Amino acid sequence: VLPERLQRREAERQQDVERQRQKKEAQVVKEERSEFFVAAFSREREAVEALLAAGPLDEAAARLQGLQKLLTESVRFLAPYEVRQAQEAVARLQGDLAARRQQLQPKKKFAFRALKKEAAPGSEPRPAEPARPAAAEPAPCPGTAEGEPGGPPLCGFSGAENEELELGPAELLQRDVLLSQLRACRVRLRGNANTVRVRDCRGCTVLCGPVSTSVLVDGCSDCVLVLACQQLRTHRTRDSCFYVQVTSRAVIEDCTKVSFAPYTWSYPGIDRDFESSGLDRSRNNWNLVDDFDWLATNRPSPNWSLIPEQERISCWD
Repeated sequence: VLPERLQRREAERQQDVERQRQKKEAQVVKEERSEFFVAAFSREREAVEALLAAGPLDEAAARLQGLQKLLTESVRFLAPYEVRQAQEAVARLQGDLAARRQQLQPKKKFAFRALKKEAAPGSEPRPAEPARPAAAEPAPCPGTAEGEPGGPPLCGFSGAENEELELGPAELLQRDVLLSQLRACRVRLRGNANTVRVRDCRGCTVLCGPVSTSVLVDGCSDCVLVLACQQLRTHRTRDSCFYVQVTSRAVIEDCTKVSFAPYTWSYPGIDRDFESSGLDRSRNNWNLVDDFDWLATNRPSPNWSLIPEQERISCWD
């Protein structure tokens, strides 16, 4: 009996040694991948910065797209803080690229704004016509992107309450959109924006066409957000539902009671907008969410959940 017990213990010890060896090898591989990513990302970022300063912007845009792809493919083995730093670097470069394009071609990029201004003098025989409140009109509101001093002007809506708000393809094409301090509004963004930021909104429904890069939702509550993008970051948000098409893993921080489901909005021309955005419609990580406030790996985060299929909204209009 004694030899059998000793053999069993020895077998258990060998199994434990093998598990530890495999765990150590996996950690080494993860660290090596992380080191390779940091080096490659730094090299490509410097190349994009040099092109933005003096090189062709088309080449800078192509290299930036490659940088975004590198980050998206590396998220699964990076630490959360590494993902956050890389996302912030990509967002900053995207803002710099938009600003450089605006400097070189300001009139072409914002031609629709000039047309809106020309409509006022043309309407002199009918002075009473332009009587709608400014918050309800799909006109761009100026501002600068957060963390990007001197960044490109934003379009969007701010300070409206109980309004139906909408922007179309011509107003959105590769623009940066800001929705801020809205209350009980329904917003439709039909077109391909470059970035979208939703800040300090309450009780709103936001329907958004494909966004080429990132969406940031910050300080919102009791909202329903329908979003298609490469990156989704959500901060300080509670009691809100997300219907998403996202090619990387969504990130939440300081959030409670947020839930997720697949993207279900459609409108005439959405296929064209998806093609313009460059998003891969066959790739949707709507149910993969990283909670930066939840470090336990053996238990799911209590801060987010999946919307049951029978409770999901499929018709929005």
